[in-house]
Amino acid sequence: MAMMSFYYILLALAFFLISLHLLSQRKKNLPPNGPLCLPIIGHLYLFKRPLHSTLARIADQYGPILFLRLGSRPVLLVSSSSAAEECFTTNDVIFANRPRLLVGKYLGNNYSSLVWASYGHHWRALRRIATLEFFSPSRFEMFAGVRAAEVRSLVRRLFLITGGNSKVEMKKMFSELTLNVMMRTIAGKRYYGDDGDDGDVEEPEKGRRLRRIMEELFAVGGLINVGDFMPVLNSVRYFNKGLEEKLAKVQEERDKFMQELIEEHRMARSATDSAERKKTLIDVMLSLRETEPEFYTEDVIRSILEVLISAGADTTGGTMEWAMSLLLNHPEVLKKAQAEIDACVGQTRLLTESDLANLPYLHGIINETLRMHPAAGAIIPPHESSEECTIGGFTVPCRTTLLVNLWAIQYDPKLWEEPTKFKPERFEITSTGGVGKEAGCKMMPFGWGRRRCPGESLAMRVVGLALGSLIQCFDWERSGEEMVDLTEGTGITLPKAQPLEARCKPRAIMLNLLSQL
Repeated sequence: MAMMSFYYILLALAFFLISLHLLSQRKKNLPPNGPLCLPIIGHLYLFKRPLHSTLARIADQYGPILFLRLGSRPVLLVSSSSAAEECFTTNDVIFANRPRLLVGKYLGNNYSSLVWASYGHHWRALRRIATLEFFSPSRFEMFAGVRAAEVRSLVRRLFLITGGNSKVEMKKMFSELTLNVMMRTIAGKRYYGDDGDDGDVEEPEKGRRLRRIMEELFAVGGLINVGDFMPVLNSVRYFNKGLEEKLAKVQEERDKFMQELIEEHRMARSATDSAERKKTLIDVMLSLRETEPEFYTEDVIRSILEVLISAGADTTGGTMEWAMSLLLNHPEVLKKAQAEIDACVGQTRLLTESDLANLPYLHGIINETLRMHPAAGAIIPPHESSEECTIGGFTVPCRTTLLVNLWAIQYDPKLWEEPTKFKPERFEITSTGGVGKEAGCKMMPFGWGRRRCPGESLAMRVVGLALGSLIQCFDWERSGEEMVDLTEGTGITLPKAQPLEARCKPRAIMLNLLSQL
C-alpha cells in the first residue's frame, strides 16, 4: 500500500512539473512543444534512426516550428523554408554560434576550429583565412592543374581496367580521387592510384593510414553522446569514457599525421629555394606564421588543414557516388547528359573546368543529387542562439540549439513538384554552376548564412569535372538487372548503405582520345 502511494506521489509530481512547464511556455510565447515532454529526458525518447525521417514525421503532425527538450537542452526544430530563412537571414548573427558537444571538444580542437568555434573574432579570422587563402579565385586557378591531372588519372585507370565491360567499385575510386586532390593541394602528396605523368604515388602506407583515420573519424564523429543532453551523467564515473577515448584517439592520430606533413614542409622550406618548389597550402600557412606567429600557432595550422581534409574529401566523394547511382537508375538522364557534353566539348579533347559553365544539364544533375542527398547530411550542423530572438512569431530563448531538418525542406511537396523523383530538369533553367542563391532556403546542401560552407565552389568544380569526364568517356550500366539500392547508411554525411558497383566500357567515339592518355 505504501509503495502504491509512493507511485501516486511520483505521478502527481510529474503532472505538476509538466503543467508548470506548459504554463511557463504559454507565458513566454515559446513555439509549440509538440509530443509529450517527459520529465528528465524530455523528448529524447523520440529520437530514432533515421533521425531526419523521424523529425519530419513529428513536424508533419505538430508543425514546422517546434520547441523540444532533449534532456536539459532546449532545441528549436525547424522544418520549413520560411522559418529557416528567418534563422539564417534576419537572425543569422544570433544563430552563428555552435553548441558545446563532446565531439567538438575533441575533433574541434576544444571548440576552436573553423567548424566548431562560436561566432566571434577568432572564428571571423579563421573564416577570412579560408575565404582569402584557400577558396579564392586565385587559389582555384593555382591548383586547377592538380584537379585536371587527378581526373585524367582516374579516366586513364578506368580505361586500362575496363577494356571490355568490367565491374568497378566506384566508392573507392571517388574516395581516392578526392583525397588525392585534397592532399596534393594541401601537401603536394599523391597517395592513391597509378604512377604516371600526373605524379607518382608516394608512400602508399601513408595513404592507407590516412584512409583509416578518415574512416574512424566519420564513424566516431557520428555517435551520439547522451551526456550532451543530460550533463549529470557526465559526473558518473566511466559513463562516456569509451566514447571519449575513441574521440581522443582518432584526434591524436589525425594531429600526428598532419604534424608530420607540416614538419616535412618546414624542413624542405629551409633546405630549398622557395622559388624552385611547388607551393602548397601548408607552405601558405607556414608563410603566414612568419608574419603573424601569435595567431598562426601549430594548433591553429593543424586545425585549419584538418578541417579542409575532413570537410572536403568525404562529402565530395559521396556526392559523386550518389550522382552516379541516380544516373544508373535513370539511363535516359545519363544519355541526355552525354549528348550535352558531346555537343559542347566534342570527342577530340577531355572536358575542362572552363566547359562547366556551358553544361546546364550536368549542373542540374549535380544540384538534384544535392537536393535528394545533401553533402553534409540531412540535418544542418547544429547552431545555437546567443540571445533571445523571434522565429515565426514565437520567442526563442538564448542558448537554444537550432536543428534545421534539411531533408524535410528539400523534399517538401509545397516547394518541389514530385520531390521523391530524380528530375534534373527542375534546375536546368536557373543553374549557374552551383546551388544558386535564387533557390533561397529551400535548397541548402552547403548550409546558409555566415556559416555556409566556404568550400562550395571548389566542391562543385571537382564534382562537375569528374562526373562530366566519366559521362563523356564511358558508357555506364548497372552491375546487375536490379536497380541500384539507394538506401542510406549511417554516419554524419549519410553515405550509401551499399557501396556502388557499376559496369563501364569506353565509348567507341572516345577510344582514340583515351588511348593517348
